[in-house]
Amino acid sequence: MDHYIHVSFSVNKIAEGLIKEEIGSDLTNDQHYTLRYINKVGSCTSSELAGVFDVKKSAITAIITRLWEKGLIQRTRDENDRRLVYLALTDKGNDLFQKTEERIHALVESFITQFDQDEIVSFLKMYDKLNDILIDRKSRVE
Repeated sequence: MDHYIHVSFSVNKIAEGLIKEEIGSDLTNDQHYTLRYINKVGSCTSSELAGVFDVKKSAITAIITRLWEKGLIQRTRDENDRRLVYLALTDKGNDLFQKTEERIHALVESFITQFDQDEIVSFLKMYDKLNDILIDRKSRVE
């Protein structure tokens, strides 16, 4: 158990630091993950983001406000329900996301290539299984 906790903490801490280095000073990791999600879905609401990231809406509002102030996202009100605000990447946001994503891909490639194909497949299967177990556990607690 101690070994799992130690390795898990170490891997997460080091990986987050390396990702932050690749992202640079333009974004926080949370802002990058937010841009990543919006890029993936095209458009979403802040409530959707709060659900996806399992945080309070106030935390998402702070991230969204900073991204909007930097000109990286646009807000569009729903014409039928003015309370709904859709978020999408601006051209500037898309450009910055693509640049940071390329650097992160290069980073991941630099260490994932140190494993052979079978190790990668096996690791991802186990990591997916761990994720499923944790999601199941979390849903039973809530």
